[in-house]
Amino acid sequence: MDIRNVAIIAHVDHGKTTLVDCLLKQSGTFRNNQQVAERAMDSNDLERERGITILAKATSVVWKDTRVNIVDTPGHADFGGEVERILSMVDGVVLLVDAAEGPLPQTKFVLGKALRLGLRPIVLINKVDRPDARAHQVHDEVFDLFAALEASDQQLDFPTLFASAKQGWAATALEAEHRDMAPLFDLILRHVPPPKIDADPAFRMLVTTLESDAFLGRILTGRIQSGSVKPNTVLKALNAKGEEIEQTRVTKLLAFRGLERQPIEQAEAGDIVAVAGFKTATVADTLGDLSVAAALPAQPVDPPTLAMTFSVNDSPLAGRDGDKVTTRMIRARLMREAEGNVAIRVRDTDNTDSYEVAGRGELQLGVLIETMRREGFELAVGRPRVLFQADPTTGQRLEPIEEVVVDVDDAYTGVVVEQISIRKGELQDMRPSGAGKTRLVFHAPSRGLIGYHGEFLTDTRGTGVMNRLFHSYGPFRGPVPGRRNGALIANAEGEAVAYALWNLEERGPMFIDPGTAVYRGMLIGEHSRGNDLDVNVLKGKQLTNIRAAGKDEAVRLTPPRRMSLEQAIAYIDNDELVEVTPRSIRLRKRFLDPEDRKRARKQAAAAAAE
Repeated sequence: MDIRNVAIIAHVDHGKTTLVDCLLKQSGTFRNNQQVAERAMDSNDLERERGITILAKATSVVWKDTRVNIVDTPGHADFGGEVERILSMVDGVVLLVDAAEGPLPQTKFVLGKALRLGLRPIVLINKVDRPDARAHQVHDEVFDLFAALEASDQQLDFPTLFASAKQGWAATALEAEHRDMAPLFDLILRHVPPPKIDADPAFRMLVTTLESDAFLGRILTGRIQSGSVKPNTVLKALNAKGEEIEQTRVTKLLAFRGLERQPIEQAEAGDIVAVAGFKTATVADTLGDLSVAAALPAQPVDPPTLAMTFSVNDSPLAGRDGDKVTTRMIRARLMREAEGNVAIRVRDTDNTDSYEVAGRGELQLGVLIETMRREGFELAVGRPRVLFQADPTTGQRLEPIEEVVVDVDDAYTGVVVEQISIRKGELQDMRPSGAGKTRLVFHAPSRGLIGYHGEFLTDTRGTGVMNRLFHSYGPFRGPVPGRRNGALIANAEGEAVAYALWNLEERGPMFIDPGTAVYRGMLIGEHSRGNDLDVNVLKGKQLTNIRAAGKDEAVRLTPPRRMSLEQAIAYIDNDELVEVTPRSIRLRKRFLDPEDRKRARKQAAAAAAE
């Protein structure tokens, strides 16, 4: 059977997973009466809750006697490591662009990767049924983007389709009949070349994704470069340098058939398969026959730009919610994550109870922490910090700079420009984007954008859309202002009392409800001034045997300020931690004792003065 390997690439929320759902249904992969969840490819709980794709996933359909292997890739920049690996195992890409939003930063990122690999994209202008769609204008913007990314003449001659994945149709022109996805299937068969197969009969496969299974162990997925393989064949694994890592017998050979991964008896060159049986081989390693001596070239991955400290939870409430609380358990979990996720780096720190985890952005690290807490882990995480580099020739300090694309209502343009300028961002472009909105493009340092998204939504009354993408390393841009308000800190352990919280409301907004367990050093609210303040939240109303003339007023509290995990991570200062457990997210000081905090402040001030 003929094979086509194609990836769906796009900016986040432009409709990739909905499109794959549609292709699965129209190819006959599902029965007409079969119940299938919406966005069936987003099988992870976090993916369903957040409405984003985090892990790349493969599926396959049969169209006109040709097997089409389709890979659904993440659209968020933080998961770009997944996209880079996937593109190395496909022969074509479908670039999805929203008919209203047009090309956005991640569109540029994934397209640039595809063009550098020599792939010739198919452009699909999606969501043309939106009332604010501007399909033809977006098509021109896509052409300009291809040209800006130095596409070859062949790549510039890209075919275009207009579609509504939600309504289930694609067409060569907006005026054409809107029937089904057949035009896209036919175009993939015509435009995407069959996989290039090496003449070498020896089996070779580059590992592009890794996952673990409770029954099968490590499952390594990739495209077979040459030869064929059967279960029980003895293979070896080579690292990027060509050094042998291990030899093992293939215990299971799996192929993607619809949403299922089914065992098969033989796989040929060009197909995308999963192999079980290896114990140490990982992403970017080469699996091959015992005769294979050289490793396949692996795609380099962009370096991480952000790091956080993960440490053991040592608060007085530790161990009440989770069952995985020790250093050994946390270290094993982080090392397992680093094995399968090439965009994450884990290293030991001077403190034996903590580890530094580096990744692409706040969302990626936030997803890792959320996943761990759902698995029963308790841990304390520090404020994200950017990873600096030194210029190899001048020794100048360099920091990660991001391209920030903002779409806002015209009325909020001024406040956004002002706030990003305060954070050392530089305005690169400003143009009307239609419907009373303006598109702003900035180059801003990553450290200035940490924690800004919540403030951005407040400034734009929730109507603004901000997209960020790593741009380059640039000269250090000087100090960036941090959080202006201090914290209200509990001074004793116990349960918060409504009367005490009511009396403290004039000091600033609260983070907790009455009855919440607190401990000394825990943040219970935000101080309205710039300094930290230790407060008593356990103090109840004094009771006497003298009745008041009037009836006591009931205590009415303002609802507390709830923070998501990402908001909490972005909110904390350098001397604070987020305590994460399966049931709670608490903010706390790094040093719980006030005397320890004073000592640490004096040491920091002395070190800064030297």
